[in-house]
Amino acid sequence: MDALTLSRLQFAVTCMFHFIFVPLTLGISIMVAWMETRYVISGDEMWLRMTKFWGKLFLINFALGVVTGITMEFQFGMNWAEYSRYVGDIFGAPLAIEATLAFFLESVFIGLWIFGWDKVSKRVHALSIWLVAIATNLSGLWILLANGWMQHPVGFVLRNNRAEMVDFMALITNPTGLIKFGHQILSGYTVAAFFVMGVSAWHLLRKNELDFFRRSFKQAALFGLISSLLVAFLGDVHAVNTANTQPAKFAAMESIWETQKGVGMNLLLLPDESRECNAVERLCVPKMVSILAFHNPDSEVKGLKDIPKELRPPVLPVFLSFRAMVGLGTYFILACLLAVIISHRKEPENCRLFLSILIFSIPLPYIANQLGWIVAEVGRQPWIVYGVLKTADAASKNVSAAQVAISLAGFTLLYSGLGVIDIYLLSKFARKGPEHELSGFIKNEGRN
Repeated sequence: MDALTLSRLQFAVTCMFHFIFVPLTLGISIMVAWMETRYVISGDEMWLRMTKFWGKLFLINFALGVVTGITMEFQFGMNWAEYSRYVGDIFGAPLAIEATLAFFLESVFIGLWIFGWDKVSKRVHALSIWLVAIATNLSGLWILLANGWMQHPVGFVLRNNRAEMVDFMALITNPTGLIKFGHQILSGYTVAAFFVMGVSAWHLLRKNELDFFRRSFKQAALFGLISSLLVAFLGDVHAVNTANTQPAKFAAMESIWETQKGVGMNLLLLPDESRECNAVERLCVPKMVSILAFHNPDSEVKGLKDIPKELRPPVLPVFLSFRAMVGLGTYFILACLLAVIISHRKEPENCRLFLSILIFSIPLPYIANQLGWIVAEVGRQPWIVYGVLKTADAASKNVSAAQVAISLAGFTLLYSGLGVIDIYLLSKFARKGPEHELSGFIKNEGRN
């Protein structure tokens, strides 16, 4: 493989591995902050124990996310120097804000939350985890605004053979970036909900700490239902935005080859790129694709045949990833709805089959998130900045295939080790369950 292919593979490996940790951090930070707030308001020790147990799992995940995220940015200078030179004036701004504002805020208050249990008041301590949660989500905002600009570049001019920013407000109000942010943040909340439900289900099946895990299960079920419903809503908004700004990607998502009006959706469909058609088309829902694309049953959808072959994304991986993501999203809504109903029963631990299913469902939201990124990034090809800069023109010119192969091998080995450590630690502490000792807040109730 050449340096370009290896560089793409390396960025995909590091990005997808990093994104194993990001969604859980986004969601579980909010859940832990809510649990501690309930403790501060009610004084109920059970909420404090829940805060500490789930907070420990949050910290394990958070640490691995930070470590794996730092290495990604170095690749812009090493493997993608032409990209950095061409659009660094624009792309660098949101990343710099993320580092100096969100990551700094996150880093300061995570320390206060970890070491401040017996040193600050309950209210200040609860505020610190809320600031961590807000900063974590703000970090996602700036990164997704940068990615949104790559999907739909706005507020710039081409000058001196590079892209230069002329309207910063256009970048931060870019609908593509804001929609991506909402869709991704809520997807992260869904990951956290299924993680907490799955771990709670494991303990409920074993009759461990029933009150503790009944509460955890109930909170996560409601959190997951709200999040998954909003993900579906914003997914629809995202599809309309994609149809308007990236017609080639939308056509690949639905495997539409001919430009036509009132396009129906085939529930059973298999693309055949070599013949520029679909090998299988069954169970058509009339005009559904046109409705999804423009909320108009008679709207025209641009087909792949009206787009030059060299500007089309790979159809099969984009189509399959999109269909699988939508299918999983539907399952999440149904599973969370059933979990909410069961959680209001006095003894949810007796629903053994459903609880067992939830344990095995823990990886599914992670997979859905990865599939979403495949749709977003593979569907943008051959562009690294849509309509402005092609991926082939963005790679570093002075980096050899051997150099990239060595770094790729190193990252793969390192990340494999980190992955094993993360799974081991999360599994170990999740199975162990909550601690029983009282905190300094309980011992010194007078401090507030």
